[in-house]
Amino acid sequence: MLTDNEKWMPLIVTEDTPSQPLAVEASNEDYLDRKLRNQRRMDAAFRGLTRLLAIGLLGLLLLMIMTLVAGSMPAIKAFGWKFFTSTDWDPVAEQFGAMVPLYGTLVTSFIALAIAVPISFGIALFLTELTPRFLKVPLGIAVELLAAIPSIIYGMWGLFVFAPFFAKNIQPWMTQNLGELPLIGVLFKGPSMGIGMLTASLILAVMVIPFISAVMRDVFELTPSLLKESAYGLGATTWEVISKIVVPHSKVGVVGGVMLGLGRALGETMAVTFVIGNSHELSASLMMPGNTISSALANEFTEAVGEIYPAALIELGLVLFLITFVVLAFAKFFLLRMQKREGAIT
Repeated sequence: MLTDNEKWMPLIVTEDTPSQPLAVEASNEDYLDRKLRNQRRMDAAFRGLTRLLAIGLLGLLLLMIMTLVAGSMPAIKAFGWKFFTSTDWDPVAEQFGAMVPLYGTLVTSFIALAIAVPISFGIALFLTELTPRFLKVPLGIAVELLAAIPSIIYGMWGLFVFAPFFAKNIQPWMTQNLGELPLIGVLFKGPSMGIGMLTASLILAVMVIPFISAVMRDVFELTPSLLKESAYGLGATTWEVISKIVVPHSKVGVVGGVMLGLGRALGETMAVTFVIGNSHELSASLMMPGNTISSALANEFTEAVGEIYPAALIELGLVLFLITFVVLAFAKFFLLRMQKREGAIT
């Protein structure tokens, strides 16, 4: 035990006595140096891993393109550019053309988008700006559940429920009232079969509405509340807040949601296969059966024999890939132009 005097004796540091504070400071510096070196190594490893993943993704994309080009080379050599302009599809005579499925893919996708975008826009605005609080969560969950339904379910519903109703109640009225109009009347002429290009477009619109509206809803919710409250405080109406605050602040995300829906419509397979009719006949009427690239691949790939037939189908897949690439590139260019204009204005 130490006496009271010993407890209060000052520490006398001599040359032989080590300096504890200096030793602690040196050890802290070593620890910090080791920690910084470890962090630098981890950062370098993370950068290398992400770079490797990005290069691997690019390599996978190039490998897919090379595989499609190599698989379609017999058809490319046999038909050349005529493949894109020919409406022939005769497996027996080995004469193939992509005009009919290409036309069906573009027409059904853009009609579906023309229907789905305004509806999705209204749904997203209602969920974010107008809906009562007690309905916001249930309606949002309902939209997400619609997006999660498999496409084959939409196809079965379209074939067994929507197509008979459409043929009995809607197509006759459209043929009688719209079929006689100049210019656009030819689009609505034809027998009331229920299946066809217009039916496939409507089913696609129902399918892409949940995707586009969900993206738009999330983008609209990112608008700062301070901007909206300031506009309301200055006397702006709800419509003015939506049109002058919410939409301009979110237009880049809105375009992204539309492109997501377009990509889903371009590549949809099973739902379209059920209701489009799967015919290789080119017709100006939307009531008539048609075909898309995806439905042609789904229907005929298992039956393709020989060399030219599978190669023609693979070339169809290559065409669909190029269409998707061009659409996404155009969307990216459009977004960059929008951002550049905003920078120039500000």
